[in-house]
Amino acid sequence: MKLPSTGMHGACLRSDAVAVLGEYRVRAALEDGELVSTWAGVVAEPSRAADPRTIVASAVLAGGDSVIVAGPTAARLHGCTAAEMLPVHLVAPYGHWMRSVPGLVVHNGRFLDRDRDCVDGLAVLGLERVVTDLLCRSRPQDALAVTDQVLARFEPTERSAFRARIADRLDERPDPRGTRAARQLLQLATGRAESPAESWLLWTVVDLGFPVPEANWSVRDLDGVELYRLDLAWPTLRIAVEYDGYAAHAGRGEQDAARIRDLERRGWLVIIVGAADLGEPVRLERELSAALSARGWDLRQRRVGAARRRRHREWQAS
Repeated sequence: MKLPSTGMHGACLRSDAVAVLGEYRVRAALEDGELVSTWAGVVAEPSRAADPRTIVASAVLAGGDSVIVAGPTAARLHGCTAAEMLPVHLVAPYGHWMRSVPGLVVHNGRFLDRDRDCVDGLAVLGLERVVTDLLCRSRPQDALAVTDQVLARFEPTERSAFRARIADRLDERPDPRGTRAARQLLQLATGRAESPAESWLLWTVVDLGFPVPEANWSVRDLDGVELYRLDLAWPTLRIAVEYDGYAAHAGRGEQDAARIRDLERRGWLVIIVGAADLGEPVRLERELSAALSARGWDLRQRRVGAARRRRHREWQAS
């Protein structure tokens, strides 16, 4: 059954469906499976009920005009693939009746109207507000990946201005929790990462207490012609960390091996990591420690970073 034109992404308020189709027809459609109830007071077309946008639209319809899509859900609607659409994140004014349940995370906030935007017909927080909130609230590696994706939309000369606007928003936040870590993450973001995994890798390296590397460093020949771009690099030490993502490197084994041999011939130490190393970076930590030590970097400088790592793991477990 097609819903009336008031529907959003295959969902609409039950009352709107009744106004057009009649109570009996809507009730019969629900009993026969021609419509499904995705939320109290909201119905949807069965063929679209599992679509993430339909799920988001259903939650917005249920919450009413005062709720706005927020957090990772808003980032995904804004085109940031590093964020997950589900569970649905909404922000509502203080005192709103809606509460978090499985599949729905409800935040409370102020000054929502000034940041209200519209994406695909859905009320969504503006991108600057979304980035600011994620830097303070989300897992650091995820917030960094989203911030990198947003910065990548700007010309390099414009990125510092965007970063300054986010810094101003951090200063204005009525709740200071998370703002200190958010400022550190904001400084790490470059907009040069070519995939979320590269942002996650950067966070892992920094969280392990190692010095901040250059992202997507260009290796050039004597004539200034670019030969390679390294995911992460410490140019003065000639150490590189490369992420071996399957999709990007499938069928390129010989080419990648030749590339590494040429980099090593040029004096680089190259560490290759994969997705498993991001979840459990023991090998990365060991090999990067050895490489830095071999190039004269004092590993005792990692003490502060190691303490930060322990705090982060405690936070994840809480």
